[in-house]
Amino acid sequence: MDVRQLEYFLAVVDHGGFNRAAGALFVAQPSLSQAIRGLEKDLGTQLFHRNGRRVVLTEAGRALIGPARQAVRSLEVARESVTAAHGLRTGRIAVASMPSPAIEPLGGMVQRFAARYPGVDVVLRDAPVPGAVIDMVRTGVTELGLLSAWEPPATTDVDLHPVGEQRLVLVAPPDGPFEPGPPLPRERLAGHRLIAGERGTGMRRLADEIRASGVDVPFAVETDHRAAILSLVLKGVGVAILAEAWRPLALRAGAVVRDLDPPASLHIALAGRKGWLSPIAEEFLRMALSRDPWTDPETGR
Repeated sequence: MDVRQLEYFLAVVDHGGFNRAAGALFVAQPSLSQAIRGLEKDLGTQLFHRNGRRVVLTEAGRALIGPARQAVRSLEVARESVTAAHGLRTGRIAVASMPSPAIEPLGGMVQRFAARYPGVDVVLRDAPVPGAVIDMVRTGVTELGLLSAWEPPATTDVDLHPVGEQRLVLVAPPDGPFEPGPPLPRERLAGHRLIAGERGTGMRRLADEIRASGVDVPFAVETDHRAAILSLVLKGVGVAILAEAWRPLALRAGAVVRDLDPPASLHIALAGRKGWLSPIAEEFLRMALSRDPWTDPETGR
């Protein structure tokens, strides 16, 4: 068994098949298949059920994913640590994020980091709910993750670093039922159709709580596509509850944004794998959590 075989195995898992994995790795498909067969021979078990072009993980294959990611990541960290001895000039960091915190605060974090380390590639992965962020960090798909949640998740799998809180706001169409003004009592939503996000998100939890309190708020649309919500609001389909991060975009698009009374907020946290992080991930985390992200830890400037 070697790391190259594990990288090929993970590529098949992540891309859902041998052809797409070979294309992503820029290798010939027969070479990829041969490497996987060699890995299966070394392990003495089949990792995939092959049904024509479709492949499905066996139980042994599913068990290998976590250790394989750790092994591949360990080698990557070793390489990055050697490179970092001469400064963070090049490298790569992958960060998972839910859609709303990906606007802010992640946008500002990446902007500051990229300005200081322009040679480091930052890869952002989408994760729809807090559990998905934690899973991606835990399994090594990414080293760091940014999540927002009604309450900080209880997890022993990853380290959570609080970043702050973000209010939930009401977003309504221009020339719609609401005008700009002070915080809107939740009862005023009665009778207005709501565009609701997916279960497991803070915005959906608040919508469900408002309905459970006896306020008649029918759902116009339920969607897993967070990016579609603002567009639907602007088209007059309904109103929506979104995180504060959407406020600048919504206002520029002409929407009406109101705080709610009583207010509700989401907790924002950065998740990091337990144990050691690569030097790049450590620096990204330090800058993200620092009040002065431009301070160099070595020179203090």
